[in-house]
Amino acid sequence: MTPGFTVDPWDPGYAAAIAVEALSELGATSAELVLDIERPVADWKPVTPGPDAAAPDTLLVADGVRRIDARVWVHDPDLPMPVPGIAASYAAGIVRCGRDGAELAAVEVNRSLISASPYAPEVKTAHAAYRPSKAADSSFEELSLALQRQVTQLEVDLAVRHRSLGDDLLLVDGPLRGRTHLPRTVGYIKTHHAAYLPPPQSAVVAALTPGQRTPVFLMGTSWRRHAWYLRLPVQSSAPWAGIARCEASAELDPAQVVRLADAVTLALPALAGVDYKDPRAPQNLVPIGGLEKLLRHHLGDPRLLYRSLRTAAVQ
Repeated sequence: MTPGFTVDPWDPGYAAAIAVEALSELGATSAELVLDIERPVADWKPVTPGPDAAAPDTLLVADGVRRIDARVWVHDPDLPMPVPGIAASYAAGIVRCGRDGAELAAVEVNRSLISASPYAPEVKTAHAAYRPSKAADSSFEELSLALQRQVTQLEVDLAVRHRSLGDDLLLVDGPLRGRTHLPRTVGYIKTHHAAYLPPPQSAVVAALTPGQRTPVFLMGTSWRRHAWYLRLPVQSSAPWAGIARCEASAELDPAQVVRLADAVTLALPALAGVDYKDPRAPQNLVPIGGLEKLLRHHLGDPRLLYRSLRTAAVQ
């Protein structure tokens, strides 16, 4: 019997490290900006949350990780050549942070075989099962984005299941895309692949002190969202040291998004990473760093999974 797929011997990690945040920001140089959401453009300056602002009593931190376990070729009887795909593992989790500390609320692991072919099989190995999933085309970029969409959906599912308080705030690691419909939710971007703001407003970012943020603005590339920059506690005096960008739904009115921005700006400094423990500090928040480490452990041994996929392919 002809197997439904073949495992490519090429190292699955090669060229797999596509920055998903960077992919979401393609075309950023043509971003549309509305800068006067909170303040007139001429009055842009660092914002310190006022006495009426408050950090949330409960902050949920959601994150997901992904790994390509193998590059595969799916046998398609309608085509002369097999169709490329990926066998991937991914996991998502939520940490609940409150006044009494932080606790793990949820962890879930899934695995998929992603291909543009409708004949992608379900693969059951001795150690894991990979469910078939369809990609729009066979390019590696699309396969990677299809995987990221599954990670995002798993994060959304967990968030919906584990949000029990009407005043909690959900922080998702990475751009908010695909999650803008969730209430009281903020996307958290640690790294910066594009300079969105004009020079005068970028100078305001550089002038932020720890615990301050920029005014809220509206931005649109291939999708629209509110955004602001904030600075976390940091030793370095470099202009963008400790800077993170936050995103919120474009559907919020200005007063709502300003309250959300103030709440996040007050909540995050206490969660900032420290450089002697994490080279990505302070932007890699302690709950995010701990959750990522746990999730990667839950993905399993990549060498074992790769060998089991190769065995399943010839059975």
